[in-house]
Amino acid sequence: MKTLAQLSEQPLWQIFANICEIPHPSKHEQKISAWIQQWATALGLAVKEDDVGNLFIKKPATMGMEDRPGVILQAHMDMVPQKNADTEHDFLTDPIQAYVDGDWVTAKGTTLGADNGIGLASAMAVLASDDIAHGPLELLVTIDEEAGMSGAFGLKAGWLDGEILINTDSEQDGEIYMGCAGGVDASATFALAMEPVPEGYQSFNLSISGLKGGHSGVDIHTGRANANKLLVRMLNLAVSKFDIQLTELNGGSLRNAIPREANTSLVIPTAQVDAFKSFVDEHQQLLKTNLAIVEPDLSLLLISPETFEQMWTKDCQQTILHALNASPNGVLRMSDDVPGVVETSVNLGVVRMKGNKLVVLSLIRSLHDDGRSQVEEILSSVYGLAGVDVTFSGAYPGWKPSTDSKIMNIVRDVFVERFAYEPKIMVIHAGLECGLFKTEYPHLDMVSIGPTIKYPHSPDEKVDIASVSRYWQLLVDVLAAIPAK
Repeated sequence: MKTLAQLSEQPLWQIFANICEIPHPSKHEQKISAWIQQWATALGLAVKEDDVGNLFIKKPATMGMEDRPGVILQAHMDMVPQKNADTEHDFLTDPIQAYVDGDWVTAKGTTLGADNGIGLASAMAVLASDDIAHGPLELLVTIDEEAGMSGAFGLKAGWLDGEILINTDSEQDGEIYMGCAGGVDASATFALAMEPVPEGYQSFNLSISGLKGGHSGVDIHTGRANANKLLVRMLNLAVSKFDIQLTELNGGSLRNAIPREANTSLVIPTAQVDAFKSFVDEHQQLLKTNLAIVEPDLSLLLISPETFEQMWTKDCQQTILHALNASPNGVLRMSDDVPGVVETSVNLGVVRMKGNKLVVLSLIRSLHDDGRSQVEEILSSVYGLAGVDVTFSGAYPGWKPSTDSKIMNIVRDVFVERFAYEPKIMVIHAGLECGLFKTEYPHLDMVSIGPTIKYPHSPDEKVDIASVSRYWQLLVDVLAAIPAK
């Protein structure tokens, strides 16, 4: 079996292998930041760190290219920490176990971190090379892209000198991105009312698992099931047939990942247990039939491991289940301006009990600020009917497409010359940092490219090896093709 060090396009793959060895989930980037700084210093490159933790590395132009406009290569250093339920892995201490699987590189039971580790590795490989032609070069490595974009939010004027920015965070070979969606986090918190479990009740745990999950932006249109929504719908049906009362409800782990798993604890009168078990079996078969194509590994599991002493009151339970069942999820509108692109969506990403409260987190995305505002109003109305306020935070702007972009035209022309077919010029339904960069650097001419990464933000994440080679060739050719000022 090939190792990453044996793949072509070195040192890109070796650098990526090194990145996988260093724990770097969002909010915990200290180790990888220190390694990048040591790496740059060893190469004799100037490296700086700003107040929020972003890194800036500079490399002079190669001989004869000094008159080119400055180029900023940009990547983020954090990764999404997701693992399968049966995988033992601590993202704060354990390395990612990346391996070659046929035409792909993937990881054992966890996210791979190709998003955005491949982009970071490619930018570092350019800096490490002595035979790639380029003008004045900078590398901007941001923190926390996946969990709030605090690095991009914290970027100040005066740190960057370049005129062109190439974002390396796209995930589809053959596509050039010239715009992206904006977004905002939504949070609703329910107060839980509890009461003692009476005699004659039996306790159960019910879980749904085996779903594909994925990126809540680029995968939102695929029809993949949301574990939170499936479980809540099932519970709504169950409470209309049985005297069940919940003791706990949890699902999903990140607001920007489609939930793959969800579980609940409940109690039910002993006399209704057999009928309830039959209901669970029948509902599982219904889900498997309806979702056979998109979710072939879906599974429901009902077990009775312990006895619960407290349960939600019926009024509390009804309020929560009705609100979550009514809460919108998925694609809400397709774009009229860019055919085939999602305009507005929402992901009901996390349902989590914290003490005597239930916290619900959603992520809204839209190409237009008004679309984002409309979903904010919908969520406020739904949860308002349940007597719960919704707070919105971390709003970030979209990246408005510019058909006059010089770098976009350069990348397109170079792509055609290298691969002999036209790339797709796209707008991505995901939160690239480019829109935020425009706040402090409005002059930047930007474009985003990358290799094919499937199932980002899920343990099924994998990157196509051949597409990494094509992406690398495109990047190197583009740097050489940028004309003098």
